[in-house]
Amino acid sequence: MTDLKTMQSSAKREAFLASVQDGKYDRQIVTGLQKFFDGKAPADMSNLYSAEELEALRQLRGSDRDVEKRMPVKVTRHYYEQARASPSMRMLIKANPAETNDLEGAPDPGRQMDYSPVEGLIHKYELGLIYVASTCSAHCRFCYREELIARKEVQRPDGTVAPKGLAQVEEIVPYILKHNEEVRSNGGRHPRTGREKLREILMSGGDPMVLSNLKLASWLSALAEAGIEQVRIGTKEMAFFPDRFDATFMDMLDKFHAAYPGVQLRMMVHFNHPDEFLQKNERGGYIDDPEGGLVWLSSTRRAVDELGARNWLSIDNQAPIIKGINDDPDALRTMQRELRRHRVENHYFFCGRDIVGHKAFNVPIEEAWRILNESQKGLSGVEGHARLSITHYKGKTEVVAVTNEPIEGVPHSGAGVVIFKLLRSAKDAPDKGKVAIAGRNPDAIWFNGYTDRVIFDELGLFDEYIALANAMSVAAE
Repeated sequence: MTDLKTMQSSAKREAFLASVQDGKYDRQIVTGLQKFFDGKAPADMSNLYSAEELEALRQLRGSDRDVEKRMPVKVTRHYYEQARASPSMRMLIKANPAETNDLEGAPDPGRQMDYSPVEGLIHKYELGLIYVASTCSAHCRFCYREELIARKEVQRPDGTVAPKGLAQVEEIVPYILKHNEEVRSNGGRHPRTGREKLREILMSGGDPMVLSNLKLASWLSALAEAGIEQVRIGTKEMAFFPDRFDATFMDMLDKFHAAYPGVQLRMMVHFNHPDEFLQKNERGGYIDDPEGGLVWLSSTRRAVDELGARNWLSIDNQAPIIKGINDDPDALRTMQRELRRHRVENHYFFCGRDIVGHKAFNVPIEEAWRILNESQKGLSGVEGHARLSITHYKGKTEVVAVTNEPIEGVPHSGAGVVIFKLLRSAKDAPDKGKVAIAGRNPDAIWFNGYTDRVIFDELGLFDEYIALANAMSVAAE
């Protein structure tokens, strides 16, 4: 095995890395609004923005409402080609002045830095997330990582302020070894958090699939030799540039599995809308496949089928429900059904996170629950696995149910209630499964929309928001 404390590679790791071949990719990316302002975008892509849209965006340049200060503009040719026939896809990648109408939001959503013992690592649950890239092939305007992509400064627990950095193998591996030794020596639970060993890593960013095969292989093999049992690769590249999943990438995965057969791989893809992978006819409708289901884009179908043919690798989809993009039960029903037909599990749908500018994107929590619930009517049990989650700073929280009838004798329940459950606890493992209940507020897009109607909260999900509301009330007096 590798001496990972000094990063002296094992012969197996060196042989694996020496066998990896990098591919060559022509994503034809257009970066920044300036090319559209100057007329220097490719001629056939220049119509992404109208003259009126460009002028409205130009008026914001250099001001506090500059949309590219919040999130840089970036799009691939593949995504543009699909977006021409899809208003939802255009909304996903086109900058809009509405993004900066209200810049309320958290500079560090989910308080990630509270759980960052090593630069580039977020250690929550029995899973660690590592930032291995700071960009993607294209940029979603609602991106939950806008603070990373836009290189914004974030305050650390020690009071220092700096942009988030990327993970380094030489720092991540010793942390994993040390943490897991502390768990082992304490009888299988960590002495501070009560969590079990760190056995799973999510490679994220940005998008790991913008890295070369060799860099991905270096991370995968280092994590495997550190004792990690499962690696997830979080990516939207399947939508932005599916040709990235080429023969050289598949060959690297096969060789990794041959060298480390005990390590499970999960591709966590991010399809937001079925328009991202389905073909359309001249009338804008989907095309029936004579073999069943609907006709996919050939490049996306090939990539998904290639991954799905490897029975030691799984594919899961997760996506937020975003205003104007996929807040449509029919679209989500089609997406869930078609993904599951092709061995892609429907993992999570998310309510929007409290990023800076979130009010331009977030669907009200209760509306998101209704949309997902409606979308799963007509789906089979295996097609409708996805749950609705919100990433609270206490952890991943499920919106379990929204009721319509009052509960006799219960304050705040006149219009029904919303039930939340902690799926995964960021701090203390025993908190998993605890519940909070609040009276309905159809306008609430974040937890602070329920501070005046909490009915039951064994988790303390609303404590901080209530305290803040009370403090603001006192200050106003």
